[in-house]
Amino acid sequence: MNFAASASAPAPLAGLTVLDLTELLPGPYATQQMVEMGATVIKVERPGGDNARGMFPGLFAAVNRGKKSIVLDLKTDADRATLQQLAQQADVLIEGYRPGVTTRLGIDYASLSALNPRLIYCSISGYGQTGPARLWPGHDLNYAGIAGVVALSGHGSEPDYSIGIPVGDLAAAMYALVSILGALHSRARTQKGQYLDVAITDALASWVVPRLGVWNEARQKGEVFDKSRLMNHPGYGIFRTQDQRYITIGAIETPFWRRLVQALELKEFADPAYEDFATRSQAYEAITAALAQRIATQSYAHWAALLERADVPFGPLNTLDDLADDPQLKARGLVQHIGNAQMIAFPVPMQGIAGVAQGVPALGAHQAEVLQALATR
Repeated sequence: MNFAASASAPAPLAGLTVLDLTELLPGPYATQQMVEMGATVIKVERPGGDNARGMFPGLFAAVNRGKKSIVLDLKTDADRATLQQLAQQADVLIEGYRPGVTTRLGIDYASLSALNPRLIYCSISGYGQTGPARLWPGHDLNYAGIAGVVALSGHGSEPDYSIGIPVGDLAAAMYALVSILGALHSRARTQKGQYLDVAITDALASWVVPRLGVWNEARQKGEVFDKSRLMNHPGYGIFRTQDQRYITIGAIETPFWRRLVQALELKEFADPAYEDFATRSQAYEAITAALAQRIATQSYAHWAALLERADVPFGPLNTLDDLADDPQLKARGLVQHIGNAQMIAFPVPMQGIAGVAQGVPALGAHQAEVLQALATR
């Protein structure tokens, strides 16, 4: 990434105004990406602020940089009127209330689009605005359970959702972002906004599609689907090296498999029969055990150099402590430093994007600025 070169052009979303009424992660992560692309995001917080401020301050700082914070009590007529005024000037509004709340408050899409027909209004909720579960409370695990993700996770026979990132929240954030950008493109033609109903569960179900394809294939062949088809790939796994580091190996395709066998001198698997993926899959446990035994005999540096020369997919297993010093991430300029904190830059080099957004807003820090600007319009 060349941030100096990128900074010379206008940012992709420069001039776009977004009202962000969301808390915690899905909405704030989506609008953080919009900030990175140049949008002005006004974070509308309730009295007391986003729950993440107190519960998860590090998380709050990571996904609210560069936003303007104001405080509105939307249970009062005066502050609802202020939001309505802001919505008349905004391009996008994104909210994360339970279905029905915005209607009761009079800040739903029907009410605000009557004031601003160009408004794009995005609702993020656990299960969407319709259906029997629409009013259920929930978190990532609940949504992933319904969407089929939990049943596909882990290596054992019992369901498992041991994953280090909140994939449901992030999936919904990305679908919110994609659909908002699509709606903006549509608005350029029609001059009209639209309503976007983003459900975390739906987003996760969409990400299950590649696995659903494998399930469809098995069912059409009259076979019983087993998640081991997805998880147990021969030549694919995490292995401990002699110096107690870990290396990831991903030799799934036959050309990579062939190179792996040659590089590691796995003579017992040099038989041409193992050129067939199905045959290799039947020997998954034996192959994995042989790889583990072999990798344990040398250091990470030894295997990294060997596999790089052999053109076999491999990589280090980084912890968060390692990210800033990883040569590949460093070359991409991905990890940026803000004071004593580390942040990840917008991961796609684009004209007008330079570095990362900075400045975590104090609660209501931009109240006077935003309201004064509103009064002068």
